[in-house]
Amino acid sequence: MAALLACGAVSHTAALQSADISEWPVAWENTRPRDPYVDSLGRVWFVGQTGDYVAFLGAAHRRVPALRMGTGHGTPHLIVDAADRVWYAGNRSAHIGLLDPESGGITRYPTPAPAARDPHTMVFDGQDGIWFTAPGGNSVGRISMRTGEVTVVSISVPGSRPYGITADAAGRPWINLFGTNKIATVNPTTMQVETFDLGRPQTRSRRIGLASDRAVWYVDYSGGFLGRLDPGTGRVKEWRVPGGAGAQPYAMAVDDRDRIWFVESGRRPNRLVGFDPRAEEFFAMAELGSGGGTVRHMVFHAPTRELWFGTDTNQLGRARLP
Repeated sequence: MAALLACGAVSHTAALQSADISEWPVAWENTRPRDPYVDSLGRVWFVGQTGDYVAFLGAAHRRVPALRMGTGHGTPHLIVDAADRVWYAGNRSAHIGLLDPESGGITRYPTPAPAARDPHTMVFDGQDGIWFTAPGGNSVGRISMRTGEVTVVSISVPGSRPYGITADAAGRPWINLFGTNKIATVNPTTMQVETFDLGRPQTRSRRIGLASDRAVWYVDYSGGFLGRLDPGTGRVKEWRVPGGAGAQPYAMAVDDRDRIWFVESGRRPNRLVGFDPRAEEFFAMAELGSGGGTVRHMVFHAPTRELWFGTDTNQLGRARLP
């Protein structure tokens, strides 16, 4: 679907708010901890992307021994389901893994290679499934948590690099096609793919979120914009982020008030930015004490109104929202 593009001016309130950010160093050096996810017990699970481990911070944020998974898994993303089962993407070995937190045992569900050789970001569909992207395989997949069956659909646009992903209330995934200026969605029943143009040919959206009005929000990593897509009309509106063209907005999340949060990863230190869609204003900013390196993924935990993220500086971070 073609886009109707409008650009909004950058607007700021007179006094910017600041999120309360805390960071915890991870004991295993140079392992790029990332993708924290809070379970029902308050444990914050995360993976070591270059360390082949899963670990968690306890409710009191005390470090515990890592659960080693052996070499070659490549675990760029992790999520925890309602039963506190830990799922991860085996990015370098074409599988989705299910970890038993008690025994450390792992069940591996292979993804078809080369169609989905590099499972990446994952999201629950609110039913029985987990959707995931496979950038190198140019595809999107779904695994049944009940049966382990994996279904994969290819994206017809060559080099589209499906990357970030989220799901709406109907279980429909929305995907950044990072290699193009498009966003895609998949019909869960027919597995048909629909794409939406984002207007500017140079746009490269990397992360994605949904608001309660069904608007699709994204960050343009290459151009330094925050964007909103109305799937009903195809209309796109964008706002230049405070850090400008080189800000490289990356990790993003939508909170319980439909406010948009993202991290400018192209500046040092990385900076967390909040945007209020109702006022069309950037209303909050906070720098990361560790510097951040590159904050790549971020989740909003509604019960505590906190954002959790990992950094390339071997830290786990938490932002308590204003």
